[in-house]
Amino acid sequence: MFSLRGDKTRIDVASDLDITPQMLGSIERGDRNPSLHLAKKIADYYETTVDEIFFNQVRHIPCLKVGFGKDDI
Repeated sequence: MFSLRGDKTRIDVASDLDITPQMLGSIERGDRNPSLHLAKKIADYYETTVDEIFFNQVRHIPCLKVGFGKDDI
């Protein structure tokens, strides 16, 4: 989340999200997990998804294995 903040200060972002700078810092460090509501609010603020921010996953890409056989088990 640090990189998403860009030039904005923790105080500015926290104020925009209606949380304390301490709470934002704890979330950024991974010391605390935000509620689902707050996670969605943060994702909307940064114009991205909850998965991309909190799970380091960029959109789900299906992975199909063709030719799955007994040697692949």
